[in-house]
Amino acid sequence: MAIDVHAHYVPPVLLDELEQRGRDFGIHVHHAPGCLCALHFEGGPKLRPFFSALVEPIEARKKAMDHSGVQRQVLSTWTDIAAPHLDPVTATRWHQFLNDALRKVCEADPDRFSYLASLPLQDGEAAARVLEHQVRENGAVGAVIAANCLDVNLGELRLDPLWETASALDVGIFIHPVQAVPQKRSARFGLTQSVQYTMDSTMSAGSLIMSGVLDRYPGLRLLLSHGGGSLPYLIGRFDCMHERMDKAAQGDVAQHKPSAYLRRFFYDTIVHDPGILHWLSTRVSVQRLVLGSDYSFPPADLDPIGTVRAAGFEDDEVTAILRDNAIALFPALGGCD
Repeated sequence: MAIDVHAHYVPPVLLDELEQRGRDFGIHVHHAPGCLCALHFEGGPKLRPFFSALVEPIEARKKAMDHSGVQRQVLSTWTDIAAPHLDPVTATRWHQFLNDALRKVCEADPDRFSYLASLPLQDGEAAARVLEHQVRENGAVGAVIAANCLDVNLGELRLDPLWETASALDVGIFIHPVQAVPQKRSARFGLTQSVQYTMDSTMSAGSLIMSGVLDRYPGLRLLLSHGGGSLPYLIGRFDCMHERMDKAAQGDVAQHKPSAYLRRFFYDTIVHDPGILHWLSTRVSVQRLVLGSDYSFPPADLDPIGTVRAAGFEDDEVTAILRDNAIALFPALGGCD
């Protein structure tokens, strides 16, 4: 069984419901001529239209999975719609709404789909409660969170209740970059997808290391998108600055040099280069790589299994990357075989 842990989906029924309930969350469903609909948040971002594969009928998605050889997708919502500008109460209701939509998809087809709960990062206690409810009551196998909340890195947010709950529940958390509205310098040339997203992941991971989150929660399992962004490549610079910076002034309380934490993270295979993927395995170990496609978006790896096989891994290593490591990250997947 090949398990794709990085796949995005917004059930079409959710958009239909928002036509009626959008005001409950301060959302207007905008219909532009000649394209799919978009969400406009009152007091928040006006998002680009949904890509067609992100809101496709579920049968179309299963055909695409069959074509790529993927037996199971672990579904995540689109982090651009996480709505960090909402107040914590409204945000909690919004994420419950998103989670209910994905839960229903998975309950209707449990042989092909699992899901990661979306959480309100505005409030660490609320995020922890949503995670616990979704895992214990609704069958979520873990959680997906944005790499920042209103331009604040994860390591600087008050999320200890979330980290503690995830550790106690023994579930992994998928950290995905977000840039709901492109920055001026990355608005063209595909720089948002190729550079800004990967930098978002890199800065977030650095903040988690330096702020001591990984020291305080040694059992916490975190998945980084897109091969960890630039973290594995820049780890020497992280080590250098950890040694030379004014730690008290910078808030660096990490007990070890940053490179010692590389194998604390999991990394998806979406690097679009088999040679780079093999190099990544030499830095973080094969056991920390999990299959991902980024299905639904333009930077998707349309042949994720082929990428893994082309990287020159041994057969047992391929099996680990395609299946076993995903179960180590999200143990509930072990009951889905």
